[in-house]
Amino acid sequence: MMTHKTFYYARIPEGKQSFYSQLDAFQQLGAQEHEVFIDQQSEKNAGQNSYQLLKKVALREGDTLVIPSLDHLSDHKETVQKELQWLRDSDIRLKVLDMPTTMVDFPEDQAWAARLINDVLIETFNATVAQEYTEHKQKQREGIDAAKAKGIRFGRPPIEKNQKFYELKGRWETGEISTREAAKILGVSHQTFWKWVR
Repeated sequence: MMTHKTFYYARIPEGKQSFYSQLDAFQQLGAQEHEVFIDQQSEKNAGQNSYQLLKKVALREGDTLVIPSLDHLSDHKETVQKELQWLRDSDIRLKVLDMPTTMVDFPEDQAWAARLINDVLIETFNATVAQEYTEHKQKQREGIDAAKAKGIRFGRPPIEKNQKFYELKGRWETGEISTREAAKILGVSHQTFWKWVR
């Protein structure tokens, strides 16, 4: 029978103090140094090299990953969703320190309960993201509608046809100049000129 392992991951600000305080926090949970993966972030480096290494070479089906909070997986909710789904699909249990229900240990014959908690976590997170997206779109729509009601226009202002257009249209209709030549003289794209003459 294969032994399941527990790994610990965090993304922290750059600096020795942050590194050692996070390492110490994990060791208080029983972590050995070789089980801890930490990415240090700076303005120049926001990568997750240790996390990618952890996923590629360490984490296996049935293992457990412990993180301080969900935002250690990513700053972007869509990426957090993908990572949660990857962990679920890979049958890796996730324990989140700031979510006590995920930290409960179960006997091996009740591993289904841990999977259920992870599934509820993922579904709740997905529902929250979907709700925030819907609310954002609704507020955006309300803002656009309110602006339009006040007469504010959106997008590039339409290009007005001038007297020169009508002169060039006549020359274009007789074949004296091409669509592209007429458009160039007017300073518009040939598609715009073509749309005007149709």
